[in-house]
Amino acid sequence: MAVCRFLGENAPMSTIITSIDPDSPAMRAGLRAGQQLLTINGHAVVDVLDYRFYGYDPVSHLTLKNEDGSTRKLTVRKAEGEDLGLNFDTYLMDEMRSCANHCIFCFVDQMPPGMRQTLYFKDDDARLSFLQGNYITLTNLTEREAQRIIDLRISPINVSVHTTDPQLHCTMLGNKNAAKSLDYIRAFCKAGIVMNGQIVVCPDWNDGDRLRRTLRDLTEMEFSSCSLVPVGITKYRKGLAKLRPVDAACAAEILDIAEEFGQENLRRFGTRRFFCADELFLRAGRALPEDDYYEGYRQLENGVGMLRSLEGDLLRAMELMDDAPVPSPFTIATGRAAEAFMRHLLTLVQQRFPQVQGKVVGVDNDFFGHTIDVAGLLTGQDLAAQLKAHKPLGRVLIPLHMLRHAEDVFLDDWTVPQLSQALEAPVQVVGIDGFDLCDAIFEL
Repeated sequence: MAVCRFLGENAPMSTIITSIDPDSPAMRAGLRAGQQLLTINGHAVVDVLDYRFYGYDPVSHLTLKNEDGSTRKLTVRKAEGEDLGLNFDTYLMDEMRSCANHCIFCFVDQMPPGMRQTLYFKDDDARLSFLQGNYITLTNLTEREAQRIIDLRISPINVSVHTTDPQLHCTMLGNKNAAKSLDYIRAFCKAGIVMNGQIVVCPDWNDGDRLRRTLRDLTEMEFSSCSLVPVGITKYRKGLAKLRPVDAACAAEILDIAEEFGQENLRRFGTRRFFCADELFLRAGRALPEDDYYEGYRQLENGVGMLRSLEGDLLRAMELMDDAPVPSPFTIATGRAAEAFMRHLLTLVQQRFPQVQGKVVGVDNDFFGHTIDVAGLLTGQDLAAQLKAHKPLGRVLIPLHMLRHAEDVFLDDWTVPQLSQALEAPVQVVGIDGFDLCDAIFEL
């Protein structure tokens, strides 16, 4: 009861119920909008993580505060893991936390002015790491939140590591207190929290022997898995720290260091632990690893194994096709980095089905600068300007990750219909795997 009284006076207004899903457990139990959720099974509800974890069990005892200030207790019965059906003013039941760092490689700081405001917001919220897969630095974490992660065994968490040298860590993150996040990483490893890490490799900063130190430290911590990705540098770096791109020689050195520690971890722990992004293999001019390198593609969303997975899925999709219709001609638009690989995939398709008429066009990133060569950062205006030179285009196939999540908008606010109108050709958005690519090619 002491907890309930305290929360009745001080609980954040974001825990007020704004609506209840029809036919939900909460609706059947008699909850109503306007009530404030205080506790679930005796645990204080501060934000969405408390709501999700404490409300997981099939029986939830709720303490609520009514509009008149009185409290009420209700029991909700439901299937294990089923959502209670409550909605709040914000998804997090709290404000999203902005990043307190000034990382030397931050992509947001390298964007041109005049873009939509949401693109300039830098989040660094542990709750979004667990719920949506965002990468965080842990510098915003409080002691209470760190302990909650350990107590509730919240996993996995996506963590930006970059270096384990405390002084360099503070310098690269532009935060004098950033070394605290390394303490959290060690504590989470000790507690068995699964973490997917990321190291943005910046030449002359955290490569070479500094990278070896980082991989050594993470090995001894038994950190779950970590990807190595090259720094992205746009043409908008006025007033920012001096950085140079990862060239072929640097990419080769990163691959060799990662392989050295990967082999050690395979011998000692049975996992490679360290995985290099596709971009590093492409820049070094090396063949992509085979399927077993990626250990189930645990770092796929970070660009690790995306191309190999795409090829494997495409081959499996074609194996399921006894025959195929004659599709209309098409053009696959992609960034310069994946251009050669996409041509290889198209060749595989045409060897199996000679009736397929298609081509691959690599597009330069004039918007951000030619040092940015991945498809996901291409803009509508660059696609429109450069694809016109390759008419006739037929259908234009573009990958889903060129667009804003759940929308048809590019980074420069061009839309898919706008691009289609500019090219005078239908633009088809292709899903994330090789089965989607096969369906798009054959218009299935």
